[in-house]
Amino acid sequence: MQMIAIRNLLLGIATVLMALSVGVLPALAKDRIIFASNGPSAVELFIANADGTGERKLLSTSGMDYSPSFSRDGIWIVFTSERNGSADIYRVHLDGSGLERLTDDPSFDDQAALSPDGSRLAFVSTRGRGTADIWILDLKSRRLRNLTGGAGGNFRPQWSPDGKWIAWSSDRNTVVRRRSPRNFEQVQEASIYVIQAEGGRLRRLTPAGLFAGSPTWSADGKHIAFYEMTVDQAFDARFGDFVPTPVSQIVSVDVITSVRKELTKGPGLKVAPQFVRDEVAYLAKAGDRAGLVFTGRGFGAAGNMRNPAWSPDGNRVVYQKLDSAPRPQNQPFFSKNARDFEFASSNLFPAFSPSGRLATTMDFNGIDHASLFVMDADGAHAHRVFDEKSGMAFAPSWSPDGQWIVFGFGIFFEGRTRPARVMMMPADGSERRELTDGSANSGFPSFSPNGKQIVYRVLGEQDQGLRILTVADGSIRTLTAEPDNFPSWSPTGNVIEFTRSIDGAYDIFSIRPDGTDLKRLTTAPGNDAHGVWSPDGKHIVFSSARLGFKDESPLYDPPEFQPYGELFIMNVDGSEQRPLTDNRDEEGTPAWQPVLTAK
Repeated sequence: MQMIAIRNLLLGIATVLMALSVGVLPALAKDRIIFASNGPSAVELFIANADGTGERKLLSTSGMDYSPSFSRDGIWIVFTSERNGSADIYRVHLDGSGLERLTDDPSFDDQAALSPDGSRLAFVSTRGRGTADIWILDLKSRRLRNLTGGAGGNFRPQWSPDGKWIAWSSDRNTVVRRRSPRNFEQVQEASIYVIQAEGGRLRRLTPAGLFAGSPTWSADGKHIAFYEMTVDQAFDARFGDFVPTPVSQIVSVDVITSVRKELTKGPGLKVAPQFVRDEVAYLAKAGDRAGLVFTGRGFGAAGNMRNPAWSPDGNRVVYQKLDSAPRPQNQPFFSKNARDFEFASSNLFPAFSPSGRLATTMDFNGIDHASLFVMDADGAHAHRVFDEKSGMAFAPSWSPDGQWIVFGFGIFFEGRTRPARVMMMPADGSERRELTDGSANSGFPSFSPNGKQIVYRVLGEQDQGLRILTVADGSIRTLTAEPDNFPSWSPTGNVIEFTRSIDGAYDIFSIRPDGTDLKRLTTAPGNDAHGVWSPDGKHIVFSSARLGFKDESPLYDPPEFQPYGELFIMNVDGSEQRPLTDNRDEEGTPAWQPVLTAK
C-alpha cells in the first residue's frame, strides 16, 4: 500500500509543475542564496579600565564591530565594522565621537593598526588576490601597497615603536592540503615574522612545528611577545566543548638575539598578549577562569572578552564581546555581487521545495541531536516535523511535488557505532519510513527531478561511495565506490555533482546517473564541498577553502570548525570558478532559492 501511495503521488508531479509554470507566487527580484554561517550574530566593542572594571559600550550603535586597537597617542580607537555592509576599517575617539571610515572596499578589511605617527594604517585585506595579506595605507595620499603578497595568509600586524618594522603572524608555512587525520577541517600552522615597513629584510622569529600568533612589541622595540602552542592544540582551540581545553603559553623573544623566554605556565588557552608598563597582559580565552590576566598583578576582570587591546599609557582596555546565538533565519548578508545575488543566513542544510517552502536542520547539539523544520521561504510559520533524541536529522531533499522529504538520520561523525540511515516522510512529518537498513552509515540524500530515484552516500567498514535507490521497489545500485559525499542531483536529471576525498583534500566531481562521464570539476588547494545546483541546472554553488584563513584559528570561537570557507560559483563543466562571499566566517551548506514568477 505504501508503494501505491508513492506512485499516486508521483503521478501528480506534472500537475504541480504546470501550476508552478503559470505562476501562483510572488516574483523574486534577483537570485537569492541562503547558507549556514557559524559566525556570531552580533559583536560589540567595550572600553574599560585596564583591568576590565568600569566597562561601558564604546559606541551607541553597533554594526558587527570587532578587532579594536589604540593609536599610539591614545586619542583614537581603530576597529573593523560591518555597519555599512562589507568589513571595513573605522576609527573613533574614546568617548564614541568622531566616527570616521578609513577604508571602503567590497573586499574584507580587518585587524588594523595605526603607525606610531598616525600617518599610515597597516591592516589585513583580501583585496587583490583574495587571500589575507598585510596592506599599508597612507591616510593622506590614500596610496595603498601590499606588504606580504605571496603564499599563505597574513594576520595581526603590529608596528615597531619607531615605525620602521612590522611584526605579524603568517601561515605561509602551512601545507595547504593538510587536514586533521580525524576530521574534515584544515589545519593551520602559523609563525611570527618581521619585515621593514617599506618592505625587505624579512625574518622569521619562531620555529616551524609550533603555532605562534598575535605579536606585540615592547616599548623599547627590543622584544616581541606572542602566544605559542602546538599545531594540534591550535586546531582543537576551534572546537570548544568538543575537546579538552587547549593549552598555550605567552612567550617573549629578543628581536636581535632570538633568545626566548616563557612568561606564563600552566593550563589554559592564553592569547592576545600586550606589553603594559612593566608586565604583559593577555586574554585567558578558555580554562578555569576566562578573562583578562596580567603576568605581574594576576587576574583582572573575568568574562568572555575577545581581542583586548590596551592603551599606550596602560590605563584603558578595549575589547569586543559577541553574541554566539545562531544568526536568525534569513538575516541578510553583504553581497559583493549585489546586482546579481542576495545572500541570507540559514540553519544547516537548507533545501527549497519547488513551490519555495524551506526545510532545514535546526536545534543542532553537537553530534547527538538535530531536528528537521519546515517553514515558509522567509522563515515564517516554522514547525518541527522530525525530532528524535537518538540522532541528527540532516540534509533534507524535497520530492518534485513538494509532498515528501527524504533525509539522513542518525550519527554521522562517529564511524560505525550508530550508523545513520536514509529516511523519508511526508512534508508534515505525519509518518516516517526507513529506506536503508543501517548496515552502512547512509545519508545526504537527493531526489532525482522526476522523483523516481534518490542518490545518497554510504560510509562503512567495507562499503563506501554513492548509491541510487529506486523509490518504487526499494532496489539499490552502486554508482561509485570511492570516498564520496554530498551528492546533489541536477534539475535537468542528466548529471549528479558530489564531493570526493582525493589527494588529501576534498573536491567537486560530477557523474551521470548511469555511472559514465566522471569529471573532476575543482582542483584548487584546500577543501571544496557542499555543492548545490542553480534552479536551471547551469551552475553549481559550493563552499571552498582555497582562499585560506582570514585570522589565526585559535582566535575564532566555536563552533567555527572551518573558519575559512567562502561560497564559490562555477559553470556545470567547472569553468569560470569565482567567489561570491568574502568575510571572516565560515559559509557552508548553501541553497539556491527558486525564482517564482507571478501571474
